[in-house]
Amino acid sequence: VDQQVVAADVVDLNFNYPSLPDQGDALREALRQLAMAGDIDSHLRYQPHAGRLAERDIIARHLTCQHFAPDAENVLIVNGAQHGLAVTVMGLLRPGDVVAVDALTYSGFKVLAALYHLELAAIPCRPEGPDLQALQTLCQQRRVRAVYTMPTLHNPLGWVLNTGQRQALADLARQHDLLIIEDAAYARLVSRPPPPVVSYAPERTVYVTGFSKNIATGLRVGVVISPPRYRPEIERAIRATTWNTPTLISSLICAWIEDGTVARFETQKRQDARQRQQVAREVLCGLPVVSHPDSYFVWLPLGEESRADRLANALMERRISVSTAEPFCVSTTIPQALRIALGSVPFDSLRPALLSVRDAVEYEQYR
Repeated sequence: VDQQVVAADVVDLNFNYPSLPDQGDALREALRQLAMAGDIDSHLRYQPHAGRLAERDIIARHLTCQHFAPDAENVLIVNGAQHGLAVTVMGLLRPGDVVAVDALTYSGFKVLAALYHLELAAIPCRPEGPDLQALQTLCQQRRVRAVYTMPTLHNPLGWVLNTGQRQALADLARQHDLLIIEDAAYARLVSRPPPPVVSYAPERTVYVTGFSKNIATGLRVGVVISPPRYRPEIERAIRATTWNTPTLISSLICAWIEDGTVARFETQKRQDARQRQQVAREVLCGLPVVSHPDSYFVWLPLGEESRADRLANALMERRISVSTAEPFCVSTTIPQALRIALGSVPFDSLRPALLSVRDAVEYEQYR
């Protein structure tokens, strides 16, 4: 579904662009502060492809956590996490490369793979995470170049891999000399996440994250943390695509990091996600919902006789937009399921929207 079509007059349970009531006021004040800053003229000039080192240092310190303390030199500022994935693919992979991905994976990476003519190899999904034995078998049978993973709040399944799974993935990547692309777009929403995969295999992991889900989707600032050996190729891809991320936005984000605004927004977003998840669990109680308590979405498998496309069309007739499994599916067999995004609608509108989804699901199953 096209996002602009959804945005017009439809209850959007398809895309996630969570916002908080006071964020507009905070942005107004931040822009005033930025306008009064002494270096305003610097924003009119070209900047280093990877971003200004002082801002990279601020972001590196912000992302420092248990067993992970990135060097500012290896932090590259990009135009959102999607751009981060794009420059990683552009810089480090070649057409025809085989990339292992979860059988259900982020739709934006599927689009990138198609544009850059990568071959995606599906790894079966288990309730607790990817089937790493299947990945081992794949690597023994094929020349796999990379693995794309979302270990912390997987989209769409919501899993958070435990430390043993992360270590096993890192060990497997070393054994078969795989590049690891770690997508951490939703990771900041998890209150106490395990150490990122990059901390287990820093020499071969490119870590990609951004400020869309934890702050605001319209502020297109993302981060790529790269091993030194990969940095020149990724910087060249940044130069080829955008030259640099506009410092008007990156400096605003860094100011918010330093004054505590980002931490405050992240805390509020975590609370908001948990509240919405609770509403979803109450309304969809009894249905086979798959989700994580900190996630802004739920995965809803349907009965054997149900058709997700028919159900999505029926909901669209009620002016409610949801996603089927098709955009996320890499394997040839598409499961009958819905992904329901919880973050875009006003909180007071969420319960009635989910009640409509439940009614439609039950009608579809018993028609």
